[in-house]
Amino acid sequence: MDTVLRSRTKTVVIGSDKPFCIIGERINPTGRKVFAQQLRDGDLSTAAADAQAQVAAGADMLDVNAGIPLVDEAELLVKLIGLVQDTVDAPICIDSSVVEALDAGLSAYEGRALVNSVTAEDDRLEAVLPLVAAHGAAVIGLTNDETGIPHTAEERLRHARKIVSAAADYGIEACDVVIDPLAMPVGADTEAVANTLQAMRMIRDELGVNMCVGASNVSFGLPDRLTLNAAFLPMAMAAGLTSAIMSTADVVVRSTRAADLLLGHDEWGASWIAAHRARQAAVEATAS
Repeated sequence: MDTVLRSRTKTVVIGSDKPFCIIGERINPTGRKVFAQQLRDGDLSTAAADAQAQVAAGADMLDVNAGIPLVDEAELLVKLIGLVQDTVDAPICIDSSVVEALDAGLSAYEGRALVNSVTAEDDRLEAVLPLVAAHGAAVIGLTNDETGIPHTAEERLRHARKIVSAAADYGIEACDVVIDPLAMPVGADTEAVANTLQAMRMIRDELGVNMCVGASNVSFGLPDRLTLNAAFLPMAMAAGLTSAIMSTADVVVRSTRAADLLLGHDEWGASWIAAHRARQAAVEATAS
């Protein structure tokens, strides 16, 4: 089943037989003190530069988050969404845990957005899903609830079932629920990635929905994070992952595009060959 997202001028389709959907993670002030202060001061120039750089690096969509303490998140989110829409043509993943901010962002967005996110908690489902339905959006469903993050794949599948079922109650089709089976830091739990991959396989086999993770989480706290992220993503794609909020660093993007080719999602390697030729041309242009 396909999840269709749109900006003003571009359509992106997430699906099991489609090229992997790269959602750029950079427009997020979490852990970025300088960027957060710029946003507080009303300076959105870094966000514009990040939007352009991520799309140039291969992002199909962009995650946009405005969560800063002591700032009107709804107002800032609307400004960021407007800026990104005016800067690039990529569809947006509207990222907030504040319902009022999500409502404002969805109202400001021109297209069909992906909402990041809802959990399996009853109160969150009741608060977020009506907004998603009212705005005709799609939504990421995180497989955790008020008790925290489940350790086992079976529990995550159970939460995924609940989210898909609850969404249906609001008229949201399963194709518009993108399940997040929760990528956790392998540095804190050596079984974390194995559990996530097992959850992906189980969700794919039973529910058949699209899936998305915050891919950079797997390498948190470890050195050479980009290499770990680049290794994780093809493994996850083979287990059923169809999109990720992730770094657009070259090594990570190339690993996903290589996996697209090897998994049969890049017919005759057309995209892989075109990207290689573009890189060669850029190198030759720089040399000359």
